[in-house]
Amino acid sequence: MRSLNLNALPMFDAAARHLNLQKAADEMHLTHGAVAQQVRALEARLGTKLFTRLPRGLALTEAGARYHGEIRRALAQIDNATAELKAPPSSVTLSLPPSLAAKWLVARLADFSERHPTITLQTHASEALSNFRRDGIDLAIRQGPKPQTSDLIVHPLAAEDLRAVASPAYLDGITEIPGIEGYSRHKLIEDIHHHWTRLFRDANLRAPASRLSFNQTALAIDAATNGQGIALAPRLLVTEALSQGYLRSVWPAPTRPVGFYIVHPSGPNPARDTVVNWLLSQGE
Repeated sequence: MRSLNLNALPMFDAAARHLNLQKAADEMHLTHGAVAQQVRALEARLGTKLFTRLPRGLALTEAGARYHGEIRRALAQIDNATAELKAPPSSVTLSLPPSLAAKWLVARLADFSERHPTITLQTHASEALSNFRRDGIDLAIRQGPKPQTSDLIVHPLAAEDLRAVASPAYLDGITEIPGIEGYSRHKLIEDIHHHWTRLFRDANLRAPASRLSFNQTALAIDAATNGQGIALAPRLLVTEALSQGYLRSVWPAPTRPVGFYIVHPSGPNPARDTVVNWLLSQGE
């Protein structure tokens, strides 16, 4: 038998895990046809049927299931060997949203360096979901509902805890703004999450047409600090500005099951685990 096309093996692995060619193609960033062609070619090269085609999806044959077990272990060994070469054990790459990096993490990095001088913490500020297998990311912090996945370890860092905040100059003479209705008469600052729009909609109210809008929460917070209106932001992101008196909190928004979560693959990584424990000690 001629040598196998090794490029087909990750596609076979993805198809065997998802039992769906389209989902396998999405994971591999390829077309459905490309994955199907490689799987058919692999079956032809092996002279063995690996899948039974169903009306919706696939099923592994007995031979396919045995073969997948071996291929999965081999790919895991390749991934582990590659990971060991890509970065030394004392280097950890953390992906997190840009606003969380700017308004929360940066102020704490000196503490991390002092406590753990042998670990290099590299940060990657991005809203995009990380592919731990391909992106060289060791762990990530994500904002939203708790991730429901069996493939990753999830640690809750902090609740969303939205606060309406504004500068002391803007709030001069204002001690309280009762309820969402009272905010319709103020200058509101929106970010990419559109919290104001959602709160007005939830209260069956029309959101004010004139709102200052930014694509990042950090920019909305900066605008509020500069007296341009009232922003809604997670308390984690405004803790420093509140403690230093640059902002005042005038209203805690209704709570919802959303927060910041640390996620990472399972498996031994002492340096990564040290970063995780330090992050958890910094959460509020």
